[in-house]
Amino acid sequence: MSKFVSWVKNMGQNRPTRQELLAHLHDGVYCRLSASPIHGVGVFAIRDIPKGTNPFKVMAPDDYYYYTEDELKSVSPGVMKLIDQFCYCVDGVYEIPKRSFNTLSLSVYLNHSKTPNLRMIDDGEFEALMDIAPGDEVTMDYDHSFNDEHVFDGHD
Repeated sequence: MSKFVSWVKNMGQNRPTRQELLAHLHDGVYCRLSASPIHGVGVFAIRDIPKGTNPFKVMAPDDYYYYTEDELKSVSPGVMKLIDQFCYCVDGVYEIPKRSFNTLSLSVYLNHSKTPNLRMIDDGEFEALMDIAPGDEVTMDYDHSFNDEHVFDGHD
């Protein structure tokens, strides 16, 4: 047990206090994952998300390493598929969270919609475009957010 406790204590330097975490649970948790009619898994509101709110504000922001496609050639195909699905890639450079894939933000599960209720306003920052009710799927327009055209079979 002491190895585990030591590992947990060393996971990150910017840990919230007990009181800060309680405040975050009260005021900052808005979403959960669930089966999506749009595509596989999606993000759903578990309480009202007021217009202008970032429903993915975290207590300890991610920090990233950047790798070229060349540097990732030796990564297994399964891990590379995970990187392709969940990491931003611009001009052949991937942004990979230092905390690895075991602590991904819910935002990586946002599904695409041409009538989104959320937008990415800055790298990793989001804003609700309207009031979002509990049970609603939270979506974003990939084309607008990533300045690229995305085509999906059977979906807008």
